[in-house]
Amino acid sequence: MSRAKLNRSRPADTVEEILAKAGETLRARRRPFNEADGLRRLARKSPLPPTHETALVTRARRQLSVLTRLYLKNSQAARHVEQLAACLGDDGDGNRHPPIEDLDIDGAQLFGCMLHLADHPQSAQFWWELAAGAGHLGATYCLYLHHTAQGARTQATHWIDQLRLQAPGLDEEFLLGTARFTQWMHEHHQPTAHPSLLDEVVRLALHHSDDQPLVCRPERQIADRLHHVAARRS
Repeated sequence: MSRAKLNRSRPADTVEEILAKAGETLRARRRPFNEADGLRRLARKSPLPPTHETALVTRARRQLSVLTRLYLKNSQAARHVEQLAACLGDDGDGNRHPPIEDLDIDGAQLFGCMLHLADHPQSAQFWWELAAGAGHLGATYCLYLHHTAQGARTQATHWIDQLRLQAPGLDEEFLLGTARFTQWMHEHHQPTAHPSLLDEVVRLALHHSDDQPLVCRPERQIADRLHHVAARRS
């Protein structure tokens, strides 16, 4: 019997032989592993480290948190907010519309700080803009940090430019020193707001209205509560 005839009568390859041949084919096709390419692929898939922009946003949030608490820690803070609330009246339904020059501008700035801590950023911005328009430097700086913390660089640049116009003596060294100080306070000694204002911050945090998302005025009851607290401590 010829060899060709013997080969035609041979049974088909076993499963093991088929797999072995497939393995040889795959090994022949596989490229040698390149460690450098592998590391580059891993780097592309890994999350990116924080960018400079992210660091600015985080730092501004921390600075604003410290700064608002420092303002509200002042012994006269409650009195200013009380005067603002008393001047604005009850809830805006009446006819009391005092002129801007009669408002307690420090109270407006401080009320913005309270709203920021109560997580009402838009309302805080409203009151800071009111105070900044009246020349309050602290409100202007808060607006710069507020917009920086939101990643709104154009608005942040506007307010830092306004600060430089209002106070030419505030140079870059001063601003850098302020940033370092508030960063240190955040890491080592977070300030606490004036006790009588903390309760009001909690009440403001519970305020929510779909019809009126902005907290456009401190309730008259704030003045009453702060007045009673001050009377008990005197």
